[in-house]
Amino acid sequence: MAASFWRLAVRSEFSASHALRHYQGKCENPHGHNFSVEAVVQGHLLSEDTELLADFSLLKHDLKTVLDTLDHKDLNSIPPFDRINPSSENLSRHIYRALAPLVARHGVRMHSVAVGEKSAQSAAYFEAVEIVSG
Repeated sequence: MAASFWRLAVRSEFSASHALRHYQGKCENPHGHNFSVEAVVQGHLLSEDTELLADFSLLKHDLKTVLDTLDHKDLNSIPPFDRINPSSENLSRHIYRALAPLVARHGVRMHSVAVGEKSAQSAAYFEAVEIVSG
């Protein structure tokens, strides 16, 4: 029998500057973006009373909490991006890992986080979860 679950997505954005170290081009210079972020959670059980997987307003609040730590910052000057490149790839992993314990309080787990610097492209991060059958 196949496992069934629901996925919910919330979207937001933040503004920040960054420079890509060791990049051979314009993006090695400091510049800014309005980064778009999509966070996707998943779970197997709907609540008995409302038949919701999770409340969108709570998920949006959790995402805002994480993005507020990045908003209007020079990303190269804040941990961990003072050591690693503030690329969309690294940003998506950072947001995913910061958001995971927050959404777990609502009975869901992270599926993925995608970060885009422009509307035409994004980088998504997810962690495979091993399902063990008993």
